[in-house]
Amino acid sequence: MSEPRGAMSSSYMHWAKTSSQAKFNLATSGLANLPLHRLRVSLDQLEITDGGYGYEPLLSAIGGRYGVGRESIVTAAGTSFANHLAIAALIDPGDDVLFETPAYEPMLATAQFLGAKIRPFARRFESGFQVLPELIEDRLRPNTRLIVLTNLHNPSGVLTVDETLAAVGRIAERCGAKVLVDEVYMETLFETPPRTSFHLGPQFVVTSSLTKTFGLSGLRCGWIFAEPQLARKMWRLNDLFASTPVHTGERLSVLAFEQIEEIAARSKQLLSVNRKTLEEFLDSRDDLDAVRPEFGTTMFPRLRRGNADDLCSLLREKYETSVVPGRFFDLPEHFRVGFAGDTETLQEGLERLGSALDELGK
Repeated sequence: MSEPRGAMSSSYMHWAKTSSQAKFNLATSGLANLPLHRLRVSLDQLEITDGGYGYEPLLSAIGGRYGVGRESIVTAAGTSFANHLAIAALIDPGDDVLFETPAYEPMLATAQFLGAKIRPFARRFESGFQVLPELIEDRLRPNTRLIVLTNLHNPSGVLTVDETLAAVGRIAERCGAKVLVDEVYMETLFETPPRTSFHLGPQFVVTSSLTKTFGLSGLRCGWIFAEPQLARKMWRLNDLFASTPVHTGERLSVLAFEQIEEIAARSKQLLSVNRKTLEEFLDSRDDLDAVRPEFGTTMFPRLRRGNADDLCSLLREKYETSVVPGRFFDLPEHFRVGFAGDTETLQEGLERLGSALDELGK
């Protein structure tokens, strides 16, 4: 039997499911879960079964919010599965794929599992984790088929502006490549209407969901924006992966879109308070450096001394607090802090993080 190709699992997701839980959890990157009763739903609004390629009311809700035609929308079980489906449709085993680093490990592992030849391009701390098109152009090859980004960047939360993305699109066009942009954190800009790089040109394929900004992870309401021919390919490919979606989740997602502005207001207020709390903590530390983005739900501080694994272990074992070790992003001197949860939990978790840093610095 031949050896399996690429990665066969996500080390980060395994860690997240088995080792990230703590009394003061700063490892999560999404808004605290919205209670079901906040959706104002009744059982007579739900059904269990449906079929076909997309639930029309949900496609209309997504398309109406982002200005995208129904023929360019593919729904999927969250952004993670949307990424899997998109990459599977965009590449063949052995294709050259340019991938940002630091990268969101499950997305990278998916590309490896699907047989991609990964060529990294750096998003450096010294450059504020910005995308530099010239670095992408330098890594480009004639057989490059895909360029992969997250925007907002995971783990740093940094925004890539449309002008930079358009430049990346022009680079991709020269060799017939696509640009896949995971936009799951973009709604934290709270713009009206929300922006999406899908409108920058036919090279762009976009994934997102209701998960991170709105506290609706359990709905698994994700989607892909792609040119119509490519979208049809993804729907047919999904026949092999998921067949049909959970229809109750689709109906609940439509209700969520109907109430999205109210839900967004809750998120915006919480993130405003929590961001200020984290900024004040960073101001108080002389042992951390950090790029401080204006938007998002995470930051990615760097230790001035030592290894973040030691900090993360001490923090969880002694101080009942968790953050994400930077090794999952190939930067072991960093750690990712999520600040989208309960404010009191964040405050207490940061106090404990400070105590752990003090202990390691002695």
